[in-house]
Amino acid sequence: MDFTEELKSQFPIGKFLKPPLLQSSESILGPLFFNPNPETLTLLSSSKTLCPHSLFSPPPRLTLSRFLSTSSSSLLPSTSTSIASQFGDVGTHQHPDGSLSDQDYNRLRLLYCPLNNTAIAFFPTGDNNDQLGFLVISAKGSRFDVLSDEDDAVFMVLNRLNGRIRGILVNPVEEFDSAFQGNSLVNVGYLLAFTMYSVHWFSVKVSKASESTTKPVVSYLGFKLFKTCSVVGACWSPHLPEESVVLLQSGDLFMFDVNARESKGKRLRVSWTDDDLSSSQSCAWLGVEFSWHPRILIVARMDAVFLVDFRCDDCNVSLLAKIDMLNLYAPVEKELFHAFSKADSDGFHFVLASDSLLVVCDVRRPLMPVLQWAHGLDKPSYIVSFRLSELRSNSRDNRFEWANESGFGIMLGSFSNCEFSLFCYGPSLPGQGGPFASEISKIFKSLYAWELPSGLLLSGCDCQCGSCLVREEFSKDALPVWIDWHQKKDIVLGFGILDSNLSAFFREADEFGGFTLIRLMSSGKLEAQRYCASWDPIKKFEPAHGALMLHFENNLLCCMGGMDYRFRKTYKYLKFDYLSAHLGGNLTELLDSKMKNSFDGLQQKCSLSIEFHEILCEKLNACGFSQFRTSPDISIVFGDISLPSSVCEVALKRIWACLPMELLQLAFSRYAEILEVCSDEKASLEFSVVPDLPQLPPFFLRKHFCRSSKWSQKFQRSDAIVGPVLPLPILVTLHELHNGCPYSQEVGKFSSEEELNIRCDEVMQVASEMAASDSAAKSHNDHAVSLADDRDDLWVDSQKSKPFIWYNPTAFECTTRDDNRAFKDTVFSNFISKVPERPSSPKDKADGIALNLFDDLCPIALKYDDCTTNITPPELKTFNVLKRQFSRWQDGFSPYRDFCTRFNLKKQRK
Repeated sequence: MDFTEELKSQFPIGKFLKPPLLQSSESILGPLFFNPNPETLTLLSSSKTLCPHSLFSPPPRLTLSRFLSTSSSSLLPSTSTSIASQFGDVGTHQHPDGSLSDQDYNRLRLLYCPLNNTAIAFFPTGDNNDQLGFLVISAKGSRFDVLSDEDDAVFMVLNRLNGRIRGILVNPVEEFDSAFQGNSLVNVGYLLAFTMYSVHWFSVKVSKASESTTKPVVSYLGFKLFKTCSVVGACWSPHLPEESVVLLQSGDLFMFDVNARESKGKRLRVSWTDDDLSSSQSCAWLGVEFSWHPRILIVARMDAVFLVDFRCDDCNVSLLAKIDMLNLYAPVEKELFHAFSKADSDGFHFVLASDSLLVVCDVRRPLMPVLQWAHGLDKPSYIVSFRLSELRSNSRDNRFEWANESGFGIMLGSFSNCEFSLFCYGPSLPGQGGPFASEISKIFKSLYAWELPSGLLLSGCDCQCGSCLVREEFSKDALPVWIDWHQKKDIVLGFGILDSNLSAFFREADEFGGFTLIRLMSSGKLEAQRYCASWDPIKKFEPAHGALMLHFENNLLCCMGGMDYRFRKTYKYLKFDYLSAHLGGNLTELLDSKMKNSFDGLQQKCSLSIEFHEILCEKLNACGFSQFRTSPDISIVFGDISLPSSVCEVALKRIWACLPMELLQLAFSRYAEILEVCSDEKASLEFSVVPDLPQLPPFFLRKHFCRSSKWSQKFQRSDAIVGPVLPLPILVTLHELHNGCPYSQEVGKFSSEEELNIRCDEVMQVASEMAASDSAAKSHNDHAVSLADDRDDLWVDSQKSKPFIWYNPTAFECTTRDDNRAFKDTVFSNFISKVPERPSSPKDKADGIALNLFDDLCPIALKYDDCTTNITPPELKTFNVLKRQFSRWQDGFSPYRDFCTRFNLKKQRK
């Protein structure tokens, strides 16, 4: 079927079986697959200064919702449950406005110096990637020679920029000063580096007279700071090497001339207010490039591309491309452009990459794509174009000279997922379509896709066979959610193709030609590798086949920080063997083996002095422990309840009360005793002081001690008792090994978690008899006693008010989408509180002493460290006024009123 030239471009390659703009001819085009040669892999440099600092920042890189504790079966609810859904997942490598992050840009730029036949590799370095680093690559015989600073470190430009570098651009100078003589320096190019809010310009000069390669001189020319809007991108002029243009996120354009005395730049008067030019979606800008004229620009946005002509005083803006022109074959509902670049040297063509399509456009044919591919890549963000003669240089076979000079190649991909593809295209093949088609092709200069696109192994060390790809995906899924897989893989951060004149020194000519790739890796390596043109793509890369794609060592491949630290760094390695055994359910076996290897019994050696032993026993007895009891009645544990306590907290009190005194002496100590058993003198230990108020552990709202284990002459050690210094699971397991616990299983199968569950069931069973229950406080545990229907009978038949209440807080009564209770674990969600035995009110006495002043303000019993307070008459009068106001608020607050009515608490207070 014959189509017109304009209609042919509407059929993307990859969407149809036989697209009209796809041409294939091995005899004319030659091989268009490029495979890395493993024998040519060369390490140019490996330095800590090459390693990008803070590449993945902040660690771990997670969205806000990841750090919000939402509803689960074992966590208490919070306000985060209601607000977590408001924070959606933001793309890992994309900002909320759709613009790309500073990770997806080429961090390596090569500047070729024909005067001394060297290439200068520029890249960001420094503590915050805020400095320019560079190395000089030259030829020494048939091998690479890299000029670096002392100790193989990279050269660094002294000027620190105003932030992290987000882009580097170089512009070579093709015409040199004819008066260049002697040891004087000549300018071989310009360099531009921009951060989020500033742009900086440099000149690069080299010396030709020196016989050996010398360090180039990178001179700082000036900068421009934008305070109100961020920088999107910039570009050098191919027509006038000293001119550049900067694009801001607001759409403003500034032109700069590095030879001008003032660096303020000229703001171009561009208006984006027309309906056809303004964005209805507030899309972000992508970039700017010079067109065929030094005063004509191509400006790209995520939904449109514009031609800006400022040859006159007023800028004329016209529309070149819109995202709507791709809707015919775009599979996504909201297709956007993500990458933009010039296509070739004539300045008329440019390329765009959207979510699904790669499009070549011509400024002379607005709103009409010239060529389209379905690229099949995931969120491509970087695009660059080369002549085919650059990709197939140094060839022994000259049969494909026409294709080398006429063809182009587009590399498209993303540095974030390490996936790139090569798209080759050019004019119509000679001799195809007859003389009439050839004349039409000359007039319209139609472009055709040469073969189907091919994958490009940019890293040169990955195998792309099916089994290796599946294994890599499984490895990524195996990583914890807080670890980014980029930190476990040596990925490519930037690349450049070495000039063919310099590349010819390192290797003999290939059969069909190729190119030398210089790449910067995240591990801090600068590598070179030869890619050779081949008839077939590489299916299984033997050097990397079967190897681990991700590195699971404890260290990261990239340094997460490099700020100067004035003190000596000391690393402490902690051994969590007891914690690991507890989580794995084999704590009993570990403690048994430790006890056999270290001592024969718990009482083999007593490190406590007699004086301190008496103090400790007195303190523990005051807290409710007794040295000569085996298992206290659970009513004693209930009598210790002062503040509202969950079932789990009461069960923990019960377990603590069952421990013998010899084990409690291990759980509580003083700092002097801790320092005697601490093997590391420099370790700083911090424990909480046992409170003076008699109560069973776990202690509530304790204060930390004023000093840790490190002391000075000003702050001396104290004999205050601290603890627990050993976790309760270890103490319970030691008790089982020493004496055995009631309700426990066999020693080999003992579990502290199961012991806690048994105690929780016991507490819930006693609570059903001693506490007035709420209908919401129903147990979802099969082993616990349910209060379902006999609760009301117990309350009605009881002649005496129960001393406790058992309830589920209103805040826990949230429901999920399926209308089921979100917090079903009653040991955490059900609370037990003590009811005051008698109403108490402040007594006006002459001495100004008031006991239990705040008891009648709360329906549950509260216990304070000091229940006697000296209050003056004016203070008591003020307190009574505030008390009446608070009482009126309580009566009007429906949740509080319903709570009191539910348990008949007001009746008890009268």
